[in-house]
Amino acid sequence: MSLIRINSGDPLPALCPAPGVGVTILIHGYRYDPADPENDPHREILSLIPVDRPRIPSWPRKLGFGQPQPHGGSRLCIAFGWPARGSLWQAYAAAGRAGADLARMITHLRAAGAGEVSVLAHSLGARVALCALPDLMAGDVRRMVLLTGAEFTPAAQRALQSPAGRLLEVLNITSRENDLFDLMFEMTLSPLGRRGRALGTGFDAAQVLTVQIDCPAHRAALHRLGHRIAPPSARICHWSAYLRPGLFPLYRRFLHRPETLPFAALRTNLPRNQAPRWSRLVSPHGAGFGQSTPA
Repeated sequence: MSLIRINSGDPLPALCPAPGVGVTILIHGYRYDPADPENDPHREILSLIPVDRPRIPSWPRKLGFGQPQPHGGSRLCIAFGWPARGSLWQAYAAAGRAGADLARMITHLRAAGAGEVSVLAHSLGARVALCALPDLMAGDVRRMVLLTGAEFTPAAQRALQSPAGRLLEVLNITSRENDLFDLMFEMTLSPLGRRGRALGTGFDAAQVLTVQIDCPAHRAALHRLGHRIAPPSARICHWSAYLRPGLFPLYRRFLHRPETLPFAALRTNLPRNQAPRWSRLVSPHGAGFGQSTPA
């Protein structure tokens, strides 16, 4: 299982995956920049071995790259870097430009014979992933996992109305732990609320399922599907969607073995309602919409 580093704005390398080989693309969020050695995502979360940060999880390794695959087959992993520093306004604009570069890369991969493409993205990386969709063809991306995405729901809905978006299957991972960050995002980029709410409030679409990982009912549903997710340990956290024990096996199965976790089965089992914003701050058990104890 190979790992390749590609950054937004760089010339595309001569990628020639074996015909039909699947591709997983990993996209970091705010405050990372491959051009800044102190904040290079390829040294941290997008590395197989994070440098000098032993408690930072390696996304590729957590998804099975750099080690034998127990279920056979092979995939190509692309760590996609982009300049996400500066003000939130600057990073938000840069994410749109990076989305166009991502679309060109995916188009290049598909023309070279790559199989199904999946994406895992955190925070503003979700905007990068969604901004790529209007420039892609139907079927170019099969599944996405968006981790506490920093994008506005109306913008996401427009992206999902594109030919590529209409055939996509998306897990929108949310948590009331992220409420403060969602509010800061909204107030900074849309102080009058004209752009709508952030993805963290959840949204409903035919090709989107919102999973609230701090909700006991959601975790119980995932447990029935074979995934035991640890309960929350903090009231405020922007990184729980990739730090919480038990989540990466779910992401890996959803992205790499979709036949074992059909979208329809997820929709049938997962609750559709979301706990209200700030429920984690006012209740010791947080976002359970009625449950008294964590699952």
